[in-house]
Amino acid sequence: MMINMQKQLQSGRYFPTTAVQRFDAAGKTIENGVYLGPLGSLTFEGRFSWKKRILAFIFERMRIKIGPLNLFEINFKGKDEREPSNKDPFFIWFYIDEEIAVARGRSGGTAFWVRCQRITSN
Repeated sequence: MMINMQKQLQSGRYFPTTAVQRFDAAGKTIENGVYLGPLGSLTFEGRFSWKKRILAFIFERMRIKIGPLNLFEINFKGKDEREPSNKDPFFIWFYIDEEIAVARGRSGGTAFWVRCQRITSN
């Protein structure tokens, strides 16, 4: 198994960027973003539902920011108020502790998260 993983890594591409996924349990919202420092960001926002080990989500809007300007906001859906289900993108969690989480996505890929602290600049 390790040999296959090494071959996949050698043939892949790496672009150094920061990607952050934030979950708001109280509001049942999710935000997934790619941040390019002062150059800008691309974020997707939506709603999620969590039942047993499955977290399903629906992205409802995309935001593009270039420098300090919020250039675009695109809404994907109207006022679809249905709860996300396993027909939507989802993660099946199989390991979670105070610092890391590991899940398998709907497409079969494995996702890893690490807890981070929000850093604000003055």
